[in-house]
Amino acid sequence: MASLPLKKNYRCVPSLQQFYSGGPFVVSSDGSFIACKCGDSIKIVDTSNASIRSTIEGDSEDVTALALSPDDKLLFSSGHSRQIRIWDLATFKCVRSWKGHDGPVMGMACHPSGGLLATAGADRKVLVWDVDGSFCTHYFKGHKGVVSSVLFHPDPTKSLLFSASDDTTVHVWDLLAKKCVATLNGHHSTVTSMALSEDGRTLLTAGRDKVVILWDLRDYSCMKTVTTYEVLEAVCAIHSGPLLSSCLSSCKQKSGKKSGLPAICFITVGERGVVRIWNSEGAVCLFEQKSSDVTPSSDGDESKRGFTAAVMLPSDKGLLCVTADQEFLLYSPVKVPEGTLEFALSKRLVGYNDEIVDMKFLGDEEQFLAVATNIEQVRVYDVASMSCSYVLAGHTGIVLCLDTCVSSCGRTLIVTGSKDNTVRLWESESRCCLGLGIGHMGSIGAIAFSKKRKDFFVSGSSDRTLKVWTLDGLPDNGKKPINLKAKAGVAAHDKDINSVAVAPNDSLVCSGSQDRTACVWRLPDLVPVVVLKGHKRGVWSVEFSPVDQCVITASGDKTIKIWAISDGSCLKTFEGHTTSVLRASFLTRGTQFVSCGADGLLKLWMVKTDECIATYDQHENKVYALAVGKNTEMLATGSSDAVINLWYDCTASDKEEAFRREEEGVLKNQELENAVLDADFTKAIQVAFELRRPHKLYECFSQVWRKRKNEKQIEKSLQTLGKEELKLLFEYVREWNTKPKLCHVAHFVLSKVFSILNPIEITEIKGIDEVLEGLLSYSQRHFSRMDRHVTSTFLVNYTLTGMSVIEPETDTRVMDDKSLMHSVGDDENGTLIQEPEDEEQKQTSQGLKEKAVSKKRKSKKSKDGVNKKFKGSSL
Repeated sequence: MASLPLKKNYRCVPSLQQFYSGGPFVVSSDGSFIACKCGDSIKIVDTSNASIRSTIEGDSEDVTALALSPDDKLLFSSGHSRQIRIWDLATFKCVRSWKGHDGPVMGMACHPSGGLLATAGADRKVLVWDVDGSFCTHYFKGHKGVVSSVLFHPDPTKSLLFSASDDTTVHVWDLLAKKCVATLNGHHSTVTSMALSEDGRTLLTAGRDKVVILWDLRDYSCMKTVTTYEVLEAVCAIHSGPLLSSCLSSCKQKSGKKSGLPAICFITVGERGVVRIWNSEGAVCLFEQKSSDVTPSSDGDESKRGFTAAVMLPSDKGLLCVTADQEFLLYSPVKVPEGTLEFALSKRLVGYNDEIVDMKFLGDEEQFLAVATNIEQVRVYDVASMSCSYVLAGHTGIVLCLDTCVSSCGRTLIVTGSKDNTVRLWESESRCCLGLGIGHMGSIGAIAFSKKRKDFFVSGSSDRTLKVWTLDGLPDNGKKPINLKAKAGVAAHDKDINSVAVAPNDSLVCSGSQDRTACVWRLPDLVPVVVLKGHKRGVWSVEFSPVDQCVITASGDKTIKIWAISDGSCLKTFEGHTTSVLRASFLTRGTQFVSCGADGLLKLWMVKTDECIATYDQHENKVYALAVGKNTEMLATGSSDAVINLWYDCTASDKEEAFRREEEGVLKNQELENAVLDADFTKAIQVAFELRRPHKLYECFSQVWRKRKNEKQIEKSLQTLGKEELKLLFEYVREWNTKPKLCHVAHFVLSKVFSILNPIEITEIKGIDEVLEGLLSYSQRHFSRMDRHVTSTFLVNYTLTGMSVIEPETDTRVMDDKSLMHSVGDDENGTLIQEPEDEEQKQTSQGLKEKAVSKKRKSKKSKDGVNKKFKGSSL
């Protein structure tokens, strides 16, 4: 068998993160993204794959209201701080903010024109703001309770604003008259939602009094009251669409009830967690889901189940419903053969997972990932889109562990262990429970399928026992789960069992416990083989090597150990984690393994050399779950920070990329050398920047500076540089400027840059302040040194002048100027004449001449004397 290539590097893809913690949300006009509250921040989430496009950090207070402009370019938000903010979704920056309410803003709505923003507050006020000017245009007061929602009339020509409150009333405000034109009293409980019909003539209101009321906006009278027998949280009017229209028309014909009122179809969602479609004509229900897609809660709290909001998506894209446990359910309309309409669940986006405690890849192709979190259900995610495909619900306690396998008959099975002291066997295709195992007296914390025959699984519990469960007699259909039978059991440890693993040949099983030991048992009767002692803390993970007779264990004492099964001796100990190691799993046929721990790190190890070759830090908290793909050896890690990361082996791609970069580097280096030889400094500078070759860049600038040629090429090349390259150039110049030998070229480059760019463009470069400070300090030193040199030259000139080695240039120049001024002139005819000198001027000039002659004689005598002495000494 050929050896597998060793893994050297993994690339992380953050596939699933927490993005919704309940509360306000808003959907874009095309349904492509959702802006939703996540703590004190706002997440922009892609509806196609639940990936987070961006995060908008607000203040430290929770967000209470959100709204989008009609063109999806501006996002409006407010929170408990009462600060109303406008965010530009192109730059994700706050462009304007102001305060207006005396309490938190509970609802927002943007006018169809995009110029007005309405806010509803807990201070019982409704305010309308000018978006561009940030000033209040309308101040409405009249509600006696908290105003929870506001709604503009979709027709821009109708200046109407609707507001709903906890006082069970709906007010209609006229924006032109700036007054309340109607108060709609009909509900006996809080009004939770409002909607307008397609023609804009009817207002629909839903409340917790289990009714939907239709109001005629021409005279503000009650047209119809539809009793739904359910506490409603949202009502959505259905507008005409190709699919919806055809299906609804057939549904209306089947209902058979007619009245004189115009028929309006609408959707209601509420506490029951089902979608229902109603027809106002006859107040009949056209469609109702047979079962709820909301995951049931085991604590019996009705507030934690059902829908909290719903939004109709445009262009027949369906319905988006929000559950009480922070899930977004996307329903798409489907026309069944009978001609009726149904809403099928097409996507489930989980906004909050809490702690990830265990997960495993599912199926032969490993295209699904089964995840156990701090809830009673198991969520199965599609690895490609990371949307929740389905949920396995049945446990009455939190699911702590799970394992998956593909049986000999091709069925994909999932086994789960829970805090309800039971184990359950599930079939992936039918998504139903096949069997229920009862027998443990404590929480099941570890579970594992057989690796070869796939006809049994082993469970370990906090009651310190191991049990072997058989899969014989499983039904073909999962209409009713059978009672699983335990064919063996043993009191295995003195404390809770944290992990179990079955050997590749199904002959042995290993268990790790909080009693600091790991035990190996022989199957099927659980006969003890060897006890692995040596850890100083509890053992959190155990696994058999796929090829060798050894077991790997991970412990709370920060170490990982490999043990020999034959005598229970410790073969190797690996240290590197700073806290407890929670998972360890073999890779590459046992030659490598990966580990994760409470320090949030994922480490890749070599078994032969005992070294850690890679460490990855992509989690902010304890990494409890680690799943390894059997075919691709893709990794998945889950942490208590509610984040699931997928890891792909990029060793081969990194090697190819390194080879490609090396090949490109050779070609670029040759291109650079050719450009320098051809004196094409424009191209040479560009290539030097691409290769990040500061020394070669300096040589190009130096040649231009020395020869004072091709300066236009330098200016042309500098003009093509971007801001990042300019900052890099300034950093290079700063380094050159630190050395006196290179500072002249550095200042030459600076002069060219300053002549091309204006100061404003330079200050816009990110981080330029620090670079310029370094340049300024060394430049001051260089200029001070040059000033000292210039001052020193004055002393040399004075000394040489005193020694009569050089003649004073200043005196000679002055004498020549004066002699010319006094000796030469023009007569009236233009001929040169010599001007008469005064007696004093004659005496002065005569004296200067005599002194000069005497100095020349003295210097001549001194030179002759020196020559004579020199000759005499030589003789």
